[in-house]
Amino acid sequence: MDDFARAVEATLFASVAPLSVGEIQEHVGEGRVEAALGKLSAHYAGRGLQLVERGGRWHFQTAPDLAPLLRRTREEPRRLSRAATETLAIIAYHEPVSRAEIEAVRGVQISKGTLDVLMDAGWVRPAGRREAPGRPLLYATTAEFLTHFGLGSRRDLPGIDDLKAAGLLDPLDHVMLELQLESEGQDD
Repeated sequence: MDDFARAVEATLFASVAPLSVGEIQEHVGEGRVEAALGKLSAHYAGRGLQLVERGGRWHFQTAPDLAPLLRRTREEPRRLSRAATETLAIIAYHEPVSRAEIEAVRGVQISKGTLDVLMDAGWVRPAGRREAPGRPLLYATTAEFLTHFGLGSRRDLPGIDDLKAAGLLDPLDHVMLELQLESEGQDD
């Protein structure tokens, strides 16, 4: 492995957060960071550590099959309420989206606490304001959201067919979704 790739490796190991290619270049200087990342990714493939890219940011993580070996205490999974889960899904699939748009899709108002929980988890962030009357605040997902759910980008979110195959769509929800899609198609 050449000295430049070693410098990229050291930078990623020392970082407390995932780094973009530009942030890596700030530390190691100009060079072929993408090529070095490719070499490192191949070097760590199949090992106890893996070099992964999530949302345009690179970091080392424990190989998924070895993660249980490193747990010393039992993690209590954070359970999201149905409202928070629905809100997170709407933001992920429609971002950037305003509070009013989230409420229109859900059909009910959302409490401020729901968005606060998602922002505290680091999965949702304010994403500016819409150029419309009232200039509503927009929300979008974060790189932490992608990392937590193991997604390379939002394009990796499951589609309707994937959700049906996994049994995650309630038959009534599926019928309502199809009716909504049909009515939107007729409005065009």
